[in-house]
This record gives sequence, structure tokens and C-alpha cells, in this order.
Amino acid sequence: MNNYGIYAIGAALVDTEIQINDTDLQLMGIDKGVMTLVDEKRQQALLEHLSDKLVASERACGGSAANSVMAAQQLGSSTFFSCQVALDEHGKFYADDLIKAGVNTQAHRNAREGTTGKCLVMITDDAERTMNTHLGISETISIHNIDTDALKRSKFAYIEGYLVTSETGKPAAISVRNQAQAAGVRVAVSLSDPAIVEYFKDGIVELLGTGVDIIFCNQAEAMALSESTTIEDAADALKKYAKSFIITRGSEPTWVFDGERTLHVHTQPVEAIDTNGAGDLFAGAFLAAIDQGQSYADAAAFANRCAATIVSQFGPRLKAEQYAALKEHM
Repeated sequence: MNNYGIYAIGAALVDTEIQINDTDLQLMGIDKGVMTLVDEKRQQALLEHLSDKLVASERACGGSAANSVMAAQQLGSSTFFSCQVALDEHGKFYADDLIKAGVNTQAHRNAREGTTGKCLVMITDDAERTMNTHLGISETISIHNIDTDALKRSKFAYIEGYLVTSETGKPAAISVRNQAQAAGVRVAVSLSDPAIVEYFKDGIVELLGTGVDIIFCNQAEAMALSESTTIEDAADALKKYAKSFIITRGSEPTWVFDGERTLHVHTQPVEAIDTNGAGDLFAGAFLAAIDQGQSYADAAAFANRCAATIVSQFGPRLKAEQYAALKEHM
């Protein structure tokens, strides 16, 4: 019997979001539209330089997979999240925030000395998100963070591609995939970011192994993995890595391969303000819908509706009443 709809593993990052412009990025030498790993000193310098541009003073419990499972939990699926936080104030905040959202986790009992990871999320006028991340203790996430019992009692195992950047995180991600497949748990992988696919492609391919059940990616990530110049070729190439996949394309129709046919699912027309967390919410909403018996087409349409809601406001998280309203469309 499955106790959880979705088991996920990923980096635990406390987010700070800042609204800036392209000139700011250029002056600070930051690559736009991707996630860049930085050390704590560099991140602190950026925060101090941009301190007058904070969108909000409230911290947010973040990280790609965490955003996805928190959304799935709010949308009616039971979830479990494995991560690594430190025995510091940010780590306590992070673990408490997960539990407050209803997500089951072992974060409290696995906390140890160190610094909890943080992510500086910079939003430009075109709604593009750029991230500079100091992984902190999240970089040490390992097979010891896996809750094997919870994993085996889940319908889906969800793995964020960001884990391949860590010497211990990549083996942990691969172990989750192997354990899940051995237990008959369906495996979903997010490619996470175009830069991750470009610079850590071998690790991504190793994570995908002989194939997973679902790949979540955007068009840039799909083309980077397949080294293709067209989305048609990229979609064809993805079939050797997964039984099914979803390619999000911003305001353009989402490409969904359900294992038998390719569907083009239209998005909701909205004015994008902040794209941070849109892909994470899409994945979480899609998995929640599939977990609750929806078809791939209906799940993608529902996930597009959720993503349209998140990009029309600042921040990677919706309010409880927004999730409740969205659930009515599932």
C-alpha cells in the first residue's frame, strides 16, 4: 500500500528574491537566466550590493524539488522530502516550514553542524529569473539522507537534476532511482536548468541511466541534453532517456509525450511578472494530478494553469486560497 504519492530528494535552500534589471546583472558579472553556484562570500557581497532592491523581507523555504513537493502537498498529494539542513537558524526555519506545509521530512533529525544553503533569486523586468546559489551543507547530501522506507511506500520518486553538481548528491540521486525502480516506484527527473545540462551533461545522463518514467524539462534543457537545434529533434531524442516527458515552452504550447503520442497542450495567456518557481510548480502540479488519476493531457493542462498563476505574481509559492481555487480545476 502506498503511503505517499510523491517522494522527492533535493537541495534545501532558503530563498531571497530581488527585483533588478539587466544593467545590474552586467555590472555584477552575472550570467542571466541560469543558476550559478557561488561561495558564501560572493553571495553575501551580492546581497549587500542589492540590499535596497529586496522584493520582500520574508524568507522562503526553497530549492527546486522542495518547491514541487510543497505544491503537490497543497494540491492534495501526500509527500515526503529528503534533504540536508544545518543546525542553524535557517535550518530550523526550513524544516519547520516544510512541516507547516504538511510535507513529511527527516530534515530535523538529520540536521548537523554547518551552514544551511541559500539561493539569491534575481528577477529582471522581462520576468526572467537568474539564480546565484550557495549550497552550504546541501552540497553534502548523500545516500544517508535517503529514507528508504518512505521511498518504497511512494507512487513516484522525484529527483532534481541539480543534485548531479554534488560529489555525494549524484550518488544519492542515482541510488534513489535504483531503489525506486527495484521497488516498482515510478521515477521522475527534472533537468532543472540549461546550465546544469550543459556543464554536467555526463552526470545527467548517468542519473537517467537506462531510462526513467518521466522527464520534466524546458525547451532549452531538452535541446542541450539532445544537442539538437529543433524541438522536434530534441523530443525525439528524449525518448531514449524516458518512457514519457514534458517540455515546457513558456507561453508556447507544452509538448507532452505520454508514452504513445505527442500532445501539444496550450498554456494560459497571462502577463508574466516573475518566472521563478514556474517549472517547479508545473512539475509538482503535474505529478499531483497524475497521482490523483488524471491523464497526461489533463495533468499538463492543470499544471499550465498553476504555472500561469505563479508567473503573474512575485515569489515561488502560492497562497493556500490560491491552491484551493486551483484544485477545483483538477
